[in-house]
Amino acid sequence: MKKILVPTDFSKEAGIATDLAFDIAKRSGASLILFHVVEEGSTTSSSFNVEGQVRVAGDSGIDRLFMVKLIEKSRKQLQKAVSDPRYSSVQVDGVMRIGNPFHGMKTIIAEQKADLVIMGTAGRTGIEGMVIGSNTEKIIRTSRCPVLTVQKKPATSDFKNIVFATSMSTNEEVFTKILKRTQQIYNSTIHLVRINTPGDFQRDHIVKGYMEKFAKKLLLKNFTLNIFNDLSVEEGVIRFADSVNADMIAMATHGRSGFAHVIAGSVAEDVASHSSRPVLTFVVKR
Repeated sequence: MKKILVPTDFSKEAGIATDLAFDIAKRSGASLILFHVVEEGSTTSSSFNVEGQVRVAGDSGIDRLFMVKLIEKSRKQLQKAVSDPRYSSVQVDGVMRIGNPFHGMKTIIAEQKADLVIMGTAGRTGIEGMVIGSNTEKIIRTSRCPVLTVQKKPATSDFKNIVFATSMSTNEEVFTKILKRTQQIYNSTIHLVRINTPGDFQRDHIVKGYMEKFAKKLLLKNFTLNIFNDLSVEEGVIRFADSVNADMIAMATHGRSGFAHVIAGSVAEDVASHSSRPVLTFVVKR
């Protein structure tokens, strides 16, 4: 892992994400990129680094002086975050962009070739009020690299117990490699779980057989096999994570295309929005 990208709107939730990103960067030897978007109506999107000059081009329909002051304030906030002495043991860079927050984040993820995106979210109840929170689900759905969402400060950043909600699809094999790397960093136990629901139920001995083959094929080590019954996949994943006191939940997603035997993108997004635990997601090919 080389680069960890942290979108920030300088909210409490974004600060929690930054703290978590720092811990992961320190353990993995990665650098941090703190990224902020100043939203500006119809102005053409432009970018500059944290030390750059403030430029506002085009007619946005917004008071020019107000925008200049807003951009200057954001630049100072980003500079302060980048220079925070708490993060001095890792390389931290700052990037600011003017334009649409979602498209700005999506573009910078591709431009920087980020290995991991870490985002704060206020959860379902407060998500609409945050620039970062309101775009988290879109990033989960479209990002080409893993996304780790965090709603509140984790009880621990030492991810010893990781719940892997899986359908055992071959499409999840790339994600499993990412998860194994996380396991190596933290010396974790991976708890594979298949959620049985009334509409998608399979007998325990059949599922256990599939899970054993899946784990063997991917050369998993230090893992447990679990089947959990609930009314929905989302509720089952969250409740199972509670039952094993998980430090992280991991789920593969392929966006809003629904699911047959793979966990649907909407489920992963819902878990990320409702879980009080950090949730790692990755978009896989169908």
